[in-house]
Amino acid sequence: MSRLLEFKDVLKNIKLAWDRNEQAAIIMQISVKGSAYRLPGSKMMMASDGKMFGTISGGCLENDLFGWAEKAMDMKTPLTHKYDLSENEMWGLGIGCKGVLEMLILPINPNDVFWKKTEEIIQKGQTFTYVLEIPTGRRLLIEKEGKMTGDLDKFPCEVVEKARNSMDTQTRAEIMSCDGSRFLIDAVKPAEKLIVAGAGRDAVPVADLAAKAGFSVNVLDSRVEFNNPRHFPSVKHLIKKPEEINSNNVMDSWWIIMNHHQEIDEKALQLALTSNPRYIGVLGPIARTKEMLINIGQTFSDGPIHSPIGLDLGAETMEEVALSIVAELMTVKNGRNPISLHGKTKIHA
Repeated sequence: MSRLLEFKDVLKNIKLAWDRNEQAAIIMQISVKGSAYRLPGSKMMMASDGKMFGTISGGCLENDLFGWAEKAMDMKTPLTHKYDLSENEMWGLGIGCKGVLEMLILPINPNDVFWKKTEEIIQKGQTFTYVLEIPTGRRLLIEKEGKMTGDLDKFPCEVVEKARNSMDTQTRAEIMSCDGSRFLIDAVKPAEKLIVAGAGRDAVPVADLAAKAGFSVNVLDSRVEFNNPRHFPSVKHLIKKPEEINSNNVMDSWWIIMNHHQEIDEKALQLALTSNPRYIGVLGPIARTKEMLINIGQTFSDGPIHSPIGLDLGAETMEEVALSIVAELMTVKNGRNPISLHGKTKIHA
């Protein structure tokens, strides 16, 4: 699974390269054995003038990758390249995470209908899956409702069915072998919608950090003097009271309840519980949350309620509390137990 927002930004920067009359390529990490900085499906772009956007290795491999990207752009053909970061003699400094990484470099043509269609779907914020044959670069785009674009006649039926069936469940891009060929299957999904109920000062670092962590952040607060782009520049603004929101418009969202006003918090909590929430975190002591639930006729078993919100990091300042809150969001979203990585042999396992 890949992040739609990352893909969107990569394509945006490719268009900026074209505006400079430069060639551009997408670099995708397609497989990992052992440890790696990022998961399969990670993407970045490189332009012929040396400008880059995004990262795959955190800076260890990008300079070397640019040489391969130049070659692919000159040849106008896809290339694959493998790095074995356990070979210290080769790299000298022993860089990287000691894993074996395979990269796919795809030169992108401005007139390519396939990538134009991909950008169109991304702009709509829709889930989709793309399939790439390795290393030929033959491709197939599968939309949520089943419509397909690309080289459908070149793909085995088993691969197409796998791509369609795994669209909702895939957690990372994967390679499928079939008929002697390899195919990258990557489901691309929009960011999870997070609603921060409350636009107080302590909500500012929460919203900012959550946006950086990949959430699509919405701040719910009727006070326009607080809920505005000056205080929250990277979010959508719901300038309403909780009771003015139709639950159908906030279905399947993640929630943080932090109004610091119990009556308003109760209304926000009630709205969250009636909208099929993925997660509800309530700021403050558990006794206060229990009282609110009693007042609205609900219980902890009525939803995925986390109270008090956040991981036990010893947080005290607003920024530390924000880190605690967003860290818990990430552990829940990624299905992880919040434990130290110390001693683990594989980070992403």
